[in-house]
Amino acid sequence: MMKFRVLKNNWVGFALCAGLVAAPLAAHADAASEISTAAQHAGFSAAATSLAVAHTHLHHTLNCLVGPGGRGFDAKQANPCSSQGNGAIPDTTDAAAKKSLEHIASRTRAALRSTSLATVTKDAAAIQAELGKVGAPAS
Repeated sequence: MMKFRVLKNNWVGFALCAGLVAAPLAAHADAASEISTAAQHAGFSAAATSLAVAHTHLHHTLNCLVGPGGRGFDAKQANPCSSQGNGAIPDTTDAAAKKSLEHIASRTRAALRSTSLATVTKDAAAIQAELGKVGAPAS
């Protein structure tokens, strides 16, 4: 009887832990962290010395902004915000902040189309500054 009780308790504990792991990511969404990470990668892009590196970090910026279901998300590129939520735009509930982030995502997509390192790094610096102005929206 005792063996069954221990085994039963282990299974209950396992089930509870599995439920916590399987909890929706949105429950742990942190738009402020996603914005901060996006800004950090825009800064990496602004400091890049090659177009490939500048584009790589802008892809990271965009992935953090739009999340896996968003316009321009590139699954072939890293998503440094994957453990922070579903993307800053979907995780932001403040309408004004969401509108600003959508504008920044649009600027990021435009910068990604550029083939000039000077243009990309200049745009990336502006994107980083704009992200800094968005602040910490409600999530």
